[in-house]
Amino acid sequence: MIKPLASMTAFARSSGVAQGCRFAIEIKTVNSRGLDMRLRVAQGLDDLEHLIRKRISDRLNRGAVNFSLNVTNENAQTEVTVNEQALGTALDAIDTLAGRIEADRPRLDGILALKGVLEVKEAELSEAAKVALKETILSEVDVALDDLVEGRRLEGAQLLDVILERLSEIEQLTAAAEENPSRSRDAILARLKSQVELLANSDASLSQERLHQEALVLATKADIREELDRLNAHVKAARNLIKQGGPVGRKLDFLSQEFNREANTLCSKSNNVDLTAIGLDLKAAIDQLREQIQNIE
Repeated sequence: MIKPLASMTAFARSSGVAQGCRFAIEIKTVNSRGLDMRLRVAQGLDDLEHLIRKRISDRLNRGAVNFSLNVTNENAQTEVTVNEQALGTALDAIDTLAGRIEADRPRLDGILALKGVLEVKEAELSEAAKVALKETILSEVDVALDDLVEGRRLEGAQLLDVILERLSEIEQLTAAAEENPSRSRDAILARLKSQVELLANSDASLSQERLHQEALVLATKADIREELDRLNAHVKAARNLIKQGGPVGRKLDFLSQEFNREANTLCSKSNNVDLTAIGLDLKAAIDQLREQIQNIE
């Protein structure tokens, strides 16, 4: 089964309630050269991180992934405990100062009000409750990833339409360059004759052999046959990659660079205004193509 193209840009959210805890999951992906994951997991659930990373890497091939998991215990009971070490330090200080300063000994409420003596914290879930909570969270992570992958696929389908349009435009412009009158045999011969005559008139010492060599160089520089063939080959290769489907974004990006190289060479070899205009249109279409390709996984 051929996998469709997917974009690297998408967003998904999922939430749930388990063991008296409400949790929220958010996943956002944007363009990246590889798979770059940044995870922020709620305190106390750090051991979920490697399991979440595994789930993400199983579903995605490329993209910068930002994942967050927030958890709120809605039925949390508050526990108040005495920090024995802090209390002992405070009492020792009181005994030391009692022999040096004439003052009433502090009251109990004053001692307990000292910073660090009393500790207030939420009661932790039991191990069984933690296991059940983690299982529910991982299940919702899968739901969020399903939504994310579907969003990337839908945007990939939209990108595909644009990419195919640009490839057709490049193919049409390549055909226009092929059919340009400046590439006819008579036009090339006339241009070469003019250039050779200009060389001969500018330097009378040039031999016929040297003029022949210069004519060959001029003819080679004026020939864009290879560039046109490679442009057509790149269009075919791009369509084959798209037909192959799946994570082909890197290969398509490489091809877009090759497209640009041929268009630049075509423009540099052109000695005709119309052909140069076609070359510039090619460069514009290729830039638009690459801009879209860089969003593909």
